[in-house]
Formats: sequence, structure tokens, C-alpha cells
Amino acid sequence: MALDAQQLQQAAKDHLWLHFTRHGSYDHADVPVIVRGEGAYIYDDQGKRYLDALAGLFVSQLGHGRTDLAEAARKQAEQLAFMPLWSYAHPNAIELAQRVAGYAPGSLNRVFFTSGGGEAVESAWKLAKNYFKLTGKPMKHKVLSRTIAYHGTTQGALSITGLPGLKQQFEPLVPSTFRVPNTNFYRAPEHVSTDVEAFGCWAADQIAVQIENEGPDTVAAVFLEPVQNAGGCFPPPPGYFQRVREICDEYDVLMVSDEVICAFGRLGHMFGAERYGYEPDMITCAKGITSGYAPLGAMIASDRLMEPFLEEGAMFAHGYTFGGHPVSTAVALANLDAFENEKVLDHVKSNEGAFRSTLERLKDLPIVGDVRGDGYFYGIELVKDKQTRETFTAEECERLLFGFVSKQLFAEGLYCRADDRGDPVVQLSPPLICTQEHFDEMEQILRAVLDKAGSLL
Repeated sequence: MALDAQQLQQAAKDHLWLHFTRHGSYDHADVPVIVRGEGAYIYDDQGKRYLDALAGLFVSQLGHGRTDLAEAARKQAEQLAFMPLWSYAHPNAIELAQRVAGYAPGSLNRVFFTSGGGEAVESAWKLAKNYFKLTGKPMKHKVLSRTIAYHGTTQGALSITGLPGLKQQFEPLVPSTFRVPNTNFYRAPEHVSTDVEAFGCWAADQIAVQIENEGPDTVAAVFLEPVQNAGGCFPPPPGYFQRVREICDEYDVLMVSDEVICAFGRLGHMFGAERYGYEPDMITCAKGITSGYAPLGAMIASDRLMEPFLEEGAMFAHGYTFGGHPVSTAVALANLDAFENEKVLDHVKSNEGAFRSTLERLKDLPIVGDVRGDGYFYGIELVKDKQTRETFTAEECERLLFGFVSKQLFAEGLYCRADDRGDPVVQLSPPLICTQEHFDEMEQILRAVLDKAGSLL
């Protein structure tokens, strides 16, 4: 028997351990219960509608309620519900690997399936260490990543993550990870704060500095998102990734493009590396590969990285029970069919300018310091003083961002993310099917809430 609304609330509070959630906030409040979705909207158990301006969690590329993707899952479950990729294969995994490799840049032709993004990052680090051991450079094991960057929650991926507040309660973590500057031009050091290209060159060169500091013979890889998510969408300055590629080649360091968010249309291309014109050694991806209709991730590696594992007796001793699941890969194939048949990438490219200009209207609000991003992926940084770019104290941020902005946006019918990993931002990453009417709805709700938030200071 299905639980009624009151029973659901009680069961949620008694038994469900929510992710990244302050459970104490529900002592005297209901847990939001979302029961269905349609297009760009989700609905709660009271029938209230919300614009899904975060695509679930940067996931729902094609929106909600797609019967074609649901049907792909049903058909596959009836035919072959499960088969692991441990020395055996199934047709969906083979076909999907071929298609994904076809979208990937250059020689990235080998696809290792996982259950999600964190597992893809773990796989990439393990492959980097294993590869260098097999090719006569066993000391290469360290990883560089950017400050404030988020790469996952498993022990290895969390170690690569550059957010101390998410890490300290789980220490000691996996050692040998180090930070380099991110590409937040709004907060650039003074000596490069007026020239975005000079800033990009400086930020990239700090990777070389850190490699030298640690010793080139010990550094295996650098993990970089095309557009860094945590901190509020930092696009790369012109020439940044090209310079990083040069540095990685010079020091024989593997360049990993972490595209768990950025892949599959979020930036108007199948992969962010394509948008910004660089070829990494590995790509990690997940989320949008199925538009959220089933869990799936992947690590895509170059032919060079596969070569040592093709030797007689060699094996990458790594895998996941549900990596490349038959149902998930069937959904992914249907998802990619829809991308092509409905020209989703063209839609994003045609509308991203309108999305940007709509959000930039908010710059007339005193509390809005910066609007940044690309494609359908934006961050709005909130500031205490627009002229000096002064940010909020921890107490002010708690009161403003979580005490008011986050709750009020949801109350007004906008599901997005108010985040203080770094400086306080509101993040927007809507389904790729959204059009001007959705952009206008986002702007109108944001304007009303942020205008009031500014008056509370």
C-alpha cells in the first residue's frame, strides 16, 4: 500500500538519510518530496510546480517524462537485466563504447564504464598510476587539481577535490594530491586582474611551477574541469588549456578533463574539450550520458594509455559491478539518439547567447557581482559591496544564502542551487530543452528574491 503524504514525511524523517543535508533543518519543517517531472518542470507531492533550473544535479539534459528513454530501459530489462563487463561483454556496452569514442576528441578511443562520476575519477587516477608503473616510471603517482574544485566523494576523488571543508572530517585521505590556481578571473590576482589572457597564462604556468615543486618524476596527472563547477562556473581564459597541454607534454603528465558535468551538451558540444579546443589524455564523464534516466559513468582513455594493457598477461585490475549495466547503456544509446535526432547541441548553441543576456540583466542588482559561465551552465556571484567586490562573512553567508535565498527561491518555484563552496553563488544548469520563456522565468524569480536579499543586508 502506498504511503500518504503524512506517512511519507514521517518515514522520511525516521529512515531516509539524505545526501549533503542538514537533517536538523527538518525538525520543524517538511522534507520536500518531488513526485514527478514533465519537460523542464518538477512537481511536489502537494502539486506545486518548480522550474528545474539545475537539471536535477546537472543531469537531466533532455528534461523529465521522456517515454522513449523509459521504454528503452523497459525493453532491455526484459531481454537482459544484468551482465557484468568482467571478461564478458554485451551488445549495448560495445555499441555505446563505439559511439562515445566517436564523439571524443583525437585518440581517446577506449571507454571504461563506471556507475557514476566519482567512480570515473577514481578510475582515471588508478589508470594513471598503473600506466606509469608499466612504462618504467613507477614514481609518478601524484595528482594536481585546482583550488575549490570538486571531483567526487570517494576517498581518492575526495582527495583530488580542492574544498577543505568537505575533506577534513574524513581525513586522513589518499595522500599525494596538490592544488593549483583556478580560473576565476573575477577574483584574479592584482597583477593579472585586467587582462584575461595574461591571467590564463599565469594560471596555467602555475601548474608547471607545482610540477617542478613536487618533482616531475613524481607527478602523474592533472585533473581539470572545462568549466569549473564549485565556486560558481569558472570558464577557461583564452589559451589556458592549450598552455596546459604544452606543460603536460613537456613533463609527461597526463591531462584529465573531468567532464562529469560539462559533457553531453552542457556547453553545446558532446565534450567540453571540443568546445575549448584541446585533447586530453583522459575524459571522465557521467550524468548527462543518460540524462539521468539510469546511472552510468565512464572514463575515456587514449590509445596510448591502453597499449601496456594489451600485452600478454597484462590487466587493469579494476572494475565495478554495475559499470556498463545493460539497462543503463540501453538508456544512454536512446539518449544519444535523441540528441542527434532533435539536434540538441544546435539548440544549446542557438540559445546560449539569449540565456547569458537574460541572466546578465541581474547585474543591475547591488548584490550581484558577477554572472559567468558558458552554454547552459552559469553561476551568479553575490557580493556585499559591488565596487570593492567584498564578499560576505561566514555568518552573513549563512544567514543570507541558506537562511533566505535558497529557501525563498524554492518557495517561489525555482529549483537551483545556492552554494558557498568558495564565494557565495547561485548556480543554474537547466535542461538543454529550455528556451526563452524558461530563461525569463528564471530571471524574474531570481530578481525578486535577490532584490529582497539585498535589502536584508
